[in-house]
Amino acid sequence: MMKETQLLKQTLHAVMNNYSSHSNDKYRPTWHLSPVAGLLNDPNGFIQFKGQYHLFYQWNPLACDHSNKFWGHWSSKDLVHWQHEPVALLPTEEFDKDGCFSGSAVNDDGQLVLIYTGNVMLGETEADRTAWQCIARQDSHGEFKKQPVIGQLEGYTGHIRDPKVWKENDLWYMVLAAQDLKLQGKVLLLESPDLENWTLKGEIAGSEFKKTGPFGYMWECPDLFRLDGHDVLISCPQGVTAQERRYLNMYQCGYLLGQLDYTTGDYPHSAFLELDHGHEFYAPQTTLAEDGRRLLVGWMGVPDQDEFSQPTLASGWIHMMSCPRELSIKEGKLYQLPVAELQELRSEHQHVKGEASTLPTFDVSSAELIVSTQGSFELNISNTLWLNCDEQGIILTRKSLSGEADEVRYWDQTVEKLQILLDRSSVEIFVNDGLGTLTSRYFPTSDPVLTFSGNASLEVDYWKLEPAPVTKI
Repeated sequence: MMKETQLLKQTLHAVMNNYSSHSNDKYRPTWHLSPVAGLLNDPNGFIQFKGQYHLFYQWNPLACDHSNKFWGHWSSKDLVHWQHEPVALLPTEEFDKDGCFSGSAVNDDGQLVLIYTGNVMLGETEADRTAWQCIARQDSHGEFKKQPVIGQLEGYTGHIRDPKVWKENDLWYMVLAAQDLKLQGKVLLLESPDLENWTLKGEIAGSEFKKTGPFGYMWECPDLFRLDGHDVLISCPQGVTAQERRYLNMYQCGYLLGQLDYTTGDYPHSAFLELDHGHEFYAPQTTLAEDGRRLLVGWMGVPDQDEFSQPTLASGWIHMMSCPRELSIKEGKLYQLPVAELQELRSEHQHVKGEASTLPTFDVSSAELIVSTQGSFELNISNTLWLNCDEQGIILTRKSLSGEADEVRYWDQTVEKLQILLDRSSVEIFVNDGLGTLTSRYFPTSDPVLTFSGNASLEVDYWKLEPAPVTKI
């Protein structure tokens, strides 16, 4: 209790100090989710529970670094308007004293239960650590009571984390990120009748597993779900070698399509495909909405990748969430589109068409564009972010955050349509009705404006997007 009180006092002080600067913060999003103070990273515990959406998140309110991991908490009725909820988890126990790391949430017969990793450092180095997989049940007062349920697993290092749990045929299942003793990343499958007693069924994917060659020393943030006849496994491999036009971020985020045999734990699957081709997208988490949609939220950030060169550090915060997205599968590919609810933010519509170089300049501080294209063109946002589109695909270039060479990302297929969401310092690009996505942060020195150039014939729908600030601070 003493540690919890101390952390809460420090958090209140950090929030009070930082909140007064929000109105002058030109990079603070107007409708995306961002931390009031400090560092935000992975979305956690994304769930629709009793009609209300809940999104928990990794949060260090005390500093813009990766220490002191709490679980912050937002809720929403519509995925557009969010409100702050009390902090859900604090690193106060011996089994989570060095951080309440990522995890998920489930509805256990009407009780909201969080499942997370308790991080415990045993020494000074990253290798000298252990982990507990823990559950936290919400009581009638809205508080979460924590307990560890899985300790260190034999045959793996202390890098075991990020449990994602779901129910199938009256049993609970968990996918869990792990590193074996050969320092190869694996995804484990576990089974439980009650969320407290777990049996390891085995490995289902990873580096040097079955037909997969060397592919990273850790597969973080696994998420397995059924969609359109496929069992989809999303994960974030670390340690994958960059290629000329793919795997260009520090760590990757992608998916496998397969069929999981719940009896044997066998999971034959496709090759790994990148989930996003932009500069910042990592650790996404999905939930099954009550209307049957599979929804996803991702973190607009990548660990160890220029994150501490971002100018928002001067305003006492760093990182933000992606917009909520709806998933589908078509012809063996995972599609993503912004949820339809976000159209509520649209206002001040313009419709224009013509040669790209003749189109007007658009204010994109907070905006949405839908662009239908025939031919090659360039899109320039305040000389900070450039999108070049031709018959080969997309080249997305961003001015470096660290003052070095421009940072380039690629999407290598024919482009027919773009849907682009912008919010002060972020861009989310959905290609060909969601077949591809490119998610990036960018930091213009002036108000963001978008200009087109080139000889392509374009048809553009533009909307200004109204703000949707988080309430009840």
